[in-house]
Amino acid sequence: MSEQWKMVCRVEDIPVLGARVVERQIKPDVAIFRNSENKIFALLDQCPHKGGPLSQGIVFGERVACPLHNWNIELPTGCAVTPDEGCTRRFNLKVEDDQVFLDAEELQS
Repeated sequence: MSEQWKMVCRVEDIPVLGARVVERQIKPDVAIFRNSENKIFALLDQCPHKGGPLSQGIVFGERVACPLHNWNIELPTGCAVTPDEGCTRRFNLKVEDDQVFLDAEELQS
């Protein structure tokens, strides 16, 4: 495995239809989401609208609803669903042997 990957949690540590927060020195933190199909996604834990904590939103399909104003954010892209506009940052990840890894360089930037 490349040294650029940092193990942040196990898949089972992320609630189904929920999120786990990965803290980092540069704020905001990163939210790791798990949907009902056990697909894993990583986004900046900040809605592009008013900065709401996406990790506290409701996951459905491949979207999360922001808890502040109910904007729907696409988990694969980090972009708001039309008619809303804007995107939050997406992070590269990989799942290997039931462990979730994030790109170490991205976590620091």
